[in-house]
Amino acid sequence: MPMAGATILDGTIRIDRPMPWIGRLLSLPLLAAIAYLLWNVGLGLRQDLFGFGRLADDWVPVLVFTGLGLAVGIPGLILLTFRYFIVLNETLRQVVITRQFGLLNIRSLRDLSDYHLISITDDGDTELTMYDVNLCGNKGTTPITLSSFTKREDANSFANELGRALKLPARDYVGTEPDADE
Repeated sequence: MPMAGATILDGTIRIDRPMPWIGRLLSLPLLAAIAYLLWNVGLGLRQDLFGFGRLADDWVPVLVFTGLGLAVGIPGLILLTFRYFIVLNETLRQVVITRQFGLLNIRSLRDLSDYHLISITDDGDTELTMYDVNLCGNKGTTPITLSSFTKREDANSFANELGRALKLPARDYVGTEPDADE
């Protein structure tokens, strides 16, 4: 069954949290800087190996430009390739949160049985309100933000569909006061 923002296949629900386009856009100047710095390293090495220069005279600038290129380029590559998704496996009763940067995967595994409801909350901003759909458990269990919506109806629809798929109640807490920390 198709669900807005989620894919359901054989008892597994995958929710992709897309990287905002501004993050992808911010990676472009960083990638341009790494290209410029590493291009200059390549030109210097070409001149030293096949031209009139000597590598013994140019090893410091080559190392500095290579170091700067990597220091600037790695955050650019992270911004460009960042992916964040959540897999809810009803069969194994697991929640797997994955943050992926290129080939590097950072996974966090949690028990689905620790969570007992799906909540809809707002961020409290009066001008541009975002409605978050969260997987919540008892006190002490860190809630997982599954998705964010600009329309309350979309958030309610997503939470209700997800609640039916996971057999969990969906509750709308928009406009209510948060619980006092005890």
